Amino acid sequence: MIEQIVRKYSTLAIPSMDQLLYGVCPHPLECGLGLTIGGGTVFPEVNFTLPPMNMTDETWPEVVAHYDQMAEQILRRAASLGTPGIVLEFELLPPMTERPEWGAELTALLKRHLKTYHEKHHLACALRVTPTDIRDQQKPPLMRSGQPWERLKRSLEMCAEAGADILSIESIGGKEVHDQALMYGDFPGIVFALGVLAPRDMSWLWGEIHSICDAHPGVICGGDSACGFANTAMQLAHQKMLPEVLAAVVRAMSAVRSLAAFEQGAVGPSKDCAYEGPVIKAITGYPISMEGKSASCAHFSPLGNIAAGMCDLWSNESVQNVRLLSGNAPEVFTELLSYDCRLMNTASASEGGALRMRDWMTVSDEWLSPQAAVLSPAATMKIASAIVGADTPYQRVVSAGRAAVEILKDGVAEKKLHISRKEQQWLTRMDDELGTLPKDGEVLMHDLEAQYGSLYDKASYGL
Repeated sequence: MIEQIVRKYSTLAIPSMDQLLYGVCPHPLECGLGLTIGGGTVFPEVNFTLPPMNMTDETWPEVVAHYDQMAEQILRRAASLGTPGIVLEFELLPPMTERPEWGAELTALLKRHLKTYHEKHHLACALRVTPTDIRDQQKPPLMRSGQPWERLKRSLEMCAEAGADILSIESIGGKEVHDQALMYGDFPGIVFALGVLAPRDMSWLWGEIHSICDAHPGVICGGDSACGFANTAMQLAHQKMLPEVLAAVVRAMSAVRSLAAFEQGAVGPSKDCAYEGPVIKAITGYPISMEGKSASCAHFSPLGNIAAGMCDLWSNESVQNVRLLSGNAPEVFTELLSYDCRLMNTASASEGGALRMRDWMTVSDEWLSPQAAVLSPAATMKIASAIVGADTPYQRVVSAGRAAVEILKDGVAEKKLHISRKEQQWLTRMDDELGTLPKDGEVLMHDLEAQYGSLYDKASYGL
């Protein structure tokens, strides 16, 4: 049986599409140093990382110097532009999670910079810290026990103690099955990973993270990301290794496993690479972070503008500390994000401006890609409604998949979405397979035991 959850979302927190806007949400989040997210202003969330280099005891002083430089340059640029607020996201690299003291040291360093700029420049700010999910170090992965989990837990605790305002993670539960199913285009296997395994791990893991946050007053349960699932599909589709319609449907279905974090007490903002964020926002009413055209330093996507239409934080994903003509890349992307946010906030200041801006950003991308088509406000509302209308995580994944397929089929029928014959065949195939899936996830698990049973540890999912 799936563990009992803290919250049960059966209705939408944002019931009207016209209320699903950037910069505002029913539950604004006060965090960090004077920052309110979702209260009417979009803020940049700057994500930054090291240039290619080895990380050893000998190079550790150089690592620290990079983060010291990046923080100073980012905040100096934000202050010079008059940016009203900012979030720094520190995504730990695997060695920084493996060695929790390293992640905590950099967390404390970044928080010191934020405090300085808040005191000297009145810059509202917060620090999001995202340890790496390192639980996949053996095959099959052990999710709830063993040294990798103990190190990850310790990393979360030490980062909370060192000054994190928001704790997040990009968790991997179910990925060991999803990766193989995705590569073989096995749709029932994809549904099993997203509807049975991933929500079970999310519920357990976010119960643990919630407990850590409760033990550290002022530290907020942020949110997760289906990056390892839906973004993997997006990048494989970009490389023409699988159909775009499959990646689009995976995106819609992945929202269910990300929702489990909020069922266990997360309050946002969800992760920037969680393109399922608008669905989470519509269901929960909590703020979200998004990325699009300003994340092209990290990856390409067909979602450059539409992704901003409902965001509360606007992010660049991650950029290495390398030199460009104007300055170092993290500082450069701080400027790009700040100007994007300035434009959105200026539009919001005029009557009806936010809705017009949202719709322009939507129309510019919506029907140029199946993946953009499932991210429009109208599609978001349809997928979110399908999810809350179902009972179990498995049934919600199936419902979300059906909603996404219907959105794409309608787009093709209305000659708005133009896709190849092969893509249309895949759309028909998914439609057929959604109709023949069993009603219960445990039946599907039994049906797929011979194919996938050796890839995952049942005890790690409470099975």
